[in-house]
Amino acid sequence: MLLMAKLPQGKHPEPLAKVVIRLLLPYRHTVRSITTDNGSEFCCHKMISKALAPKGTPNPNIVFLADSFSSWQKGAIENANKLIRQYIPKGTDFSTISSALIRIIQYKINRRPRKKQNFDCPKNVIFRQLANFALAR
Repeated sequence: MLLMAKLPQGKHPEPLAKVVIRLLLPYRHTVRSITTDNGSEFCCHKMISKALAPKGTPNPNIVFLADSFSSWQKGAIENANKLIRQYIPKGTDFSTISSALIRIIQYKINRRPRKKQNFDCPKNVIFRQLANFALAR
């Protein structure tokens, strides 16, 4: 499932980390790991790990950085970027993109059936998993 938000401050590390935490906090009980590229915008990855890891976890580390020039280590991110580029072409000035448009794009992508999910959409798959997780608790 794709979670997107506009970054008003751009790709600055601390504001980016706060947005990631805000987006993933509702799912913190099911997030086991996050893989990002190793760009400088993710230098606050420890802040994300600390916020999302189970309470009382010593030295939490749920954020992993892919090796340089190793896009295959983060295939889901690369696929999501490809889907986003169908709506927002490369080179687009993001200051012209509204938060409302970002929400619409996220909505459409999360409701697009995927072959890998037996032609179900990510929204249905993730919410079934969350329901099963809640029942198991």
